[in-house]
Amino acid sequence: MELAGKSAVITGASSGLGKALAERLLAEGMKTAVCAPDAGGLADLASRPGVIAMPADVRKEAEMEKLAELAVREFGRIDIWVNNAGIWLPHLPIEETDAERAHDLMEVNYFGTFYGSRQALIRMKAQGGGTIVNIISVRAKGQVLPDTSAYTASKFAAEGFTEVLRMEAAPAGIRVIGVYPSRMQTGLFGKEKPADYSEYLPPEKVAEKIADNLKLAEPLEELVITASP
Repeated sequence: MELAGKSAVITGASSGLGKALAERLLAEGMKTAVCAPDAGGLADLASRPGVIAMPADVRKEAEMEKLAELAVREFGRIDIWVNNAGIWLPHLPIEETDAERAHDLMEVNYFGTFYGSRQALIRMKAQGGGTIVNIISVRAKGQVLPDTSAYTASKFAAEGFTEVLRMEAAPAGIRVIGVYPSRMQTGLFGKEKPADYSEYLPPEKVAEKIADNLKLAEPLEELVITASP
């Protein structure tokens, strides 16, 4: 796909992979609509040509609908929609995992992907095609660790949804790509960074691989990105 001149929507774009991917797609000549819960975190991107920014909570489908409507109004269509927003929990055994926070993970990591995909799907069917990219995790590809029950479950849910979405979207000419990064240097960890954090993937590297895949004539539908060369 030629990216220049096309449009994208990216959720969770105030930092980490979302921001890095927005910057990469802008460098490719794309127009981007970005969202995050806090408008302040979007200020840097919002100041750049070709960007529209909107504070939005992916847990609320009405806000995803407004984001989609804004992108179509400003850009005319949505060529690529990236469900990137996600949250994480510190590693804890199941009996010590806070149920309310586990529920929050499902709300963001699964339902955020569900709501965003649905709003993208509606508009892409109307325009005759497009690409939906769901940022998932290698956890959903069998690289499961103990003490990650809530996070892993949320990513398996997003993975199952992505597989069904791909089947339902294909007849309408809509491509669905699942991206499965391994451990990544993002703001999700806050002050609780793991000891080997320096070995994690830089978000800019992951963004580069996603953009390179999108530019292929036949992009990989499942893009696993690890720290290995």
